[in-house]
Amino acid sequence: MSTGNNYRNVSRWVLLCLLAVLSVGMAQAQTRAWLDRDSIQQGQTVTLTIETDQGVAPDYTPLRTDFALSSQSSNRQVVFANGARRDVSQFAVALSPQRIGTLEIPALQVGNARTEPLRLVVEQAPVAGPGSSALAFIETQVDDAEPYVQQSVGVVVRLYFATQLASGELVLDTPAGASLQRVGEDSTSTRDIGGRRYNVVERRFLLVPERSGALEVKGARFSGQGVGGFFDDFFGRDSGQLSARGPDQTLQVRAVPADAPQPWLPLKSLQLRYTAAPKQGRTGEAITIVVEATANGVTKAQFPELPVPSLGDSAQVFAEPPQYDETFNGGSPQLKLTRRYSIVPQQAGALTVPGIGMEWWDVQSGQARTATLPDLQLQVEQGAGGGIAAPPLAQPVQPSTAVSGEALSVAGAASRPWLWPALAAGFALLWLVTLIWGLSRRGTSTRNEAEALRHVPASGSRYSQADLRRALDGGGLDEVVHILASMAGVNDLDAVMAALDDDAQRQALERMQRARWAGEGDVVAARARLREVFRQGPRWRGLKATAKPELEPLYRD
Repeated sequence: MSTGNNYRNVSRWVLLCLLAVLSVGMAQAQTRAWLDRDSIQQGQTVTLTIETDQGVAPDYTPLRTDFALSSQSSNRQVVFANGARRDVSQFAVALSPQRIGTLEIPALQVGNARTEPLRLVVEQAPVAGPGSSALAFIETQVDDAEPYVQQSVGVVVRLYFATQLASGELVLDTPAGASLQRVGEDSTSTRDIGGRRYNVVERRFLLVPERSGALEVKGARFSGQGVGGFFDDFFGRDSGQLSARGPDQTLQVRAVPADAPQPWLPLKSLQLRYTAAPKQGRTGEAITIVVEATANGVTKAQFPELPVPSLGDSAQVFAEPPQYDETFNGGSPQLKLTRRYSIVPQQAGALTVPGIGMEWWDVQSGQARTATLPDLQLQVEQGAGGGIAAPPLAQPVQPSTAVSGEALSVAGAASRPWLWPALAAGFALLWLVTLIWGLSRRGTSTRNEAEALRHVPASGSRYSQADLRRALDGGGLDEVVHILASMAGVNDLDAVMAALDDDAQRQALERMQRARWAGEGDVVAARARLREVFRQGPRWRGLKATAKPELEPLYRD
């Protein structure tokens, strides 16, 4: 009998141990994590899924060291196992690796539990070209592989993709030892390559090397999400992810030559011409001369001012602020500058206006060059006013023992004791009249306040409506955009147009952009339209516009 009891006790003990082991295993299995794949290419994303019964969301903070997080989701379900009810939650997050190599998904805290670490292999994305069958590839065009220091280098990045995009990001990193800025707006087109039709997005950059030597430009990178078909999504045959990488390039930057003219002006070409050159004039009347400079391979910030001709005492010269128009021509930046000179002859007869000149460095031939204009020969006739009289010279003060005018006034006042009371009464009457006039103007000022507020610049802006008119008349179009952005309190042109409450003003800005960067229309006509619609100042919305997000999507619905 005792033997049977011992057997039952041992069996019960073994069963309890097995149950304890199984319960520990089940407890450990109640919070777990896995990846949908353990190897991806740079630019692709991977989905991390966490299953738990803790009822709280995981702490994703440790992931942000090596990954960018997006597309977070969660769902909850009830599971019955062995007659027991259990609530299970699943959390999913898309991870975009920030570097290549073997990355560790660290253990994550989920309530009172922790997940196990995971490993992910991130490989370098292959460089695909037009001859490949890739759904997306990148071309990069640099207009000069051997530029000089401080030379403007145009960089054009073209993204080809053979599917419809739901979202995407195209990035070109700034190389060490150079500055890089995006210019203009993206242009789109389509192209047939190898029997496949590709959509093409073209983006332009301006690269300026800061030191001589080898300059490594990393290839542009693209990562995006395509719009897949219904059956692809249903059967899981295609995640819709797209990625591409452009080829790396190394530029050999040349130093400034020892015999280069100063100021240093590296260009591909420079042309000067007269757009208005009269042959005759009259003394005392302004004669207008207009000079246009067209420079290939430079921006407004790098181009010096056109010089002012010197005419000595024979004529006065007044130079107006230059007007700038910047465009992209064949992958290179191009600048057109126009400046007006008003010449007022002082005497009749023949007047020679010396042609201006500018020294520059030809980057294509490696030689110093000078662009010059011919002298202008003017025949000046006598004007009706007989010329401009020179201002009178200041006469030196002669020592004298005579009493000054101030002393005479004081003496006269002392001899007339009624003068001071009369002056005091006059000032009091004048003050009373001014007070009445001010009160009458107060009502008018209040009625006009609401309309005036529509034209007041944003708080903190250092520009006024007068600055905007000056820029529209004689400044560059970039300066106009900068002033409008400062007045609205935003960062770029898209945000300015979002802040404007006038359709005509928004359309005029869009027309200006198309004329500058897409070659659609006349820049001069676009500027004239801007002056017309902004004559009374910009009209802002009631709420301050928000700045454009940092990452701009390549595809909009």
